[in-house]
Amino acid sequence: MGNAASAATSVWSPRLRWHERTDGTFLIWRDDPLGPYPDKITERFRHWAEVAPERDWLAERDATGGWRRLTYGQAHRQIRALAQYFLDLGLSSEKPVLILSENSIAHAVAALAAQYVGIPSAAIAPAYALVSEDFGKLREIAEQITPGLVFAADPTPFVPAIEAVFDASVPLLCEAPVALGRRVVTLDQAFGTHPGPAVEAAYDAVGPDTVAKFLFTSGTTGSPKAVIQTQRMLCSNQEMVADCYAFLRDEPPVVVDWAPWNHTASGNKVFNLVIYNGGTFYIDLGRPNPEGMKVTIANLREISPTWFFNVPAGYEMLVRAMREDEALRQNFFRRMQFMLYAGAGMAQHTWDELLRLCEETVGHRIILGTGLGSTETSPFALFCTEHQDAAGNIGLPAQGITVKLVPSEDKYELRLKGPNVTPGYWRNEKLTAEAFDEEGFYRIGDAVRFAEPGNPKAGFFFDGRIAENFKLDTGTWVAVGKLRAQLVDDFGGLIRDAVITGADRSELGALVLPVLPVLRALVEGGAAMSDQEVMAAPAVRHALAEKLAEHARRATGSASRIVRLMLLAEPPRFDRGEITDKGSVNQRAMLRNRAELVEALYAGGRDVIVIGTEKAA
Repeated sequence: MGNAASAATSVWSPRLRWHERTDGTFLIWRDDPLGPYPDKITERFRHWAEVAPERDWLAERDATGGWRRLTYGQAHRQIRALAQYFLDLGLSSEKPVLILSENSIAHAVAALAAQYVGIPSAAIAPAYALVSEDFGKLREIAEQITPGLVFAADPTPFVPAIEAVFDASVPLLCEAPVALGRRVVTLDQAFGTHPGPAVEAAYDAVGPDTVAKFLFTSGTTGSPKAVIQTQRMLCSNQEMVADCYAFLRDEPPVVVDWAPWNHTASGNKVFNLVIYNGGTFYIDLGRPNPEGMKVTIANLREISPTWFFNVPAGYEMLVRAMREDEALRQNFFRRMQFMLYAGAGMAQHTWDELLRLCEETVGHRIILGTGLGSTETSPFALFCTEHQDAAGNIGLPAQGITVKLVPSEDKYELRLKGPNVTPGYWRNEKLTAEAFDEEGFYRIGDAVRFAEPGNPKAGFFFDGRIAENFKLDTGTWVAVGKLRAQLVDDFGGLIRDAVITGADRSELGALVLPVLPVLRALVEGGAAMSDQEVMAAPAVRHALAEKLAEHARRATGSASRIVRLMLLAEPPRFDRGEITDKGSVNQRAMLRNRAELVEALYAGGRDVIVIGTEKAA
């Protein structure tokens, strides 16, 4: 794949090879080998601390609204002091650091200090401690990794969870002191530790197989799983990323990013992308929702990133803001080299408008691309850098990765092998064995299809989670992932996601998540209405019914035609496993937890919209 989208952006030029076995299985790999990479990610941090000590590494908003900054040189000194403190506590892979915090400078320093001397850390989704009523999943996580220290930058909101879950012998490290029934140490106190010879000895002992961290999957089908992340995984993955985004080698990146560090997308890829290439990370405390995007947009008015990520819902809101705000548009596109979307399918109208605004602002298209990976693959595995007319192509395998495509019904099951793939799950041999096939390929659980039949060079499209797909009562398979993306696209910004229903039934339905600001604008006086009143308004129901009818007319058969829908009044809940940190809806968990709504959808009623039943308001 080339770089036709923008002559100004340097990206990879892969040389692809493949072989088709007699059983229809494809093996696909790169003929251009993966380049050398360091034994540990902290080698790169030390490099930048030595050659560019005054360069900003991290920046976050302070109490006045300005940017508090930390340079590579300052951070290196803090990291070494804190590393000595961790060694003095006797922390290890058997007693790691558990992090309960949003993204912050303090969070980053704590995580890297542990890595520096071979002590794993585990950043946990704050919702496990803040949203959950019984802290059940947090307790399961603590039992899996047996932490020797809990870090919480601001411990106050986490006090109930800390006291309920962690033994009093486990100390707490934090920025602001708090009174608890355990040892509490502030970061300033820990930074006063003098780094002795033990720090350098422990640093030298860290190698490619050292466990750098644990990342937990969202736990939507049971207990959260501790995915081992080795230094080899992180470093090889960053060399793959630097090959793909070749422009990173020419100029240190500037990133404005909100995605949580307890998730692989930002906690591994973006966090380490900045370190590997000596860039600057502006911590964005926004989120891809109406209120959170106000924070992100304020940051983007001030900081011009060179690389940017968001989920499609975030881009949708950003596009709406940029239509009305030329200064925002100019600042956003001014230095941009690459835009990445992930987490869900991007609607065509969002894709088209984003690139239209880009061309209008800077005179050419900037590459807008996506890929595929998972926590178990560090995550970068496949990526598309070639200009596309529509969203969805996940591209080609990265250097060093072998793709295995196994025929499964009418699609291909994707499996992966490479130095970026996890050795398994911490203290769980059974799960580890089940995750790999007889040839050592990781079973990622995704299905894909060729962009052009039989031609790997054209890339691939995500074709749903194997476990999500189901059959109608006719025996016809339904590709859920593809259908969800199509439905969102067909509704033109009225809905942001959907849960597809119809297993063992004669027709398909959907529980849909509305975009309430857009629906509200359809109703006279909508600004003063409650969410429930807006969703029940005749004008809204009529608009949704029209979109549903248009969708049905374009469908090619029963497996691609939604005939009934219901708006979800209660959004997905993280603590019930219904949504991930990035905002992706979990189909299986939603169907399991909202079974009564599925029954109501097929029983009919005033909340259900069925093709042909809604009249003009």
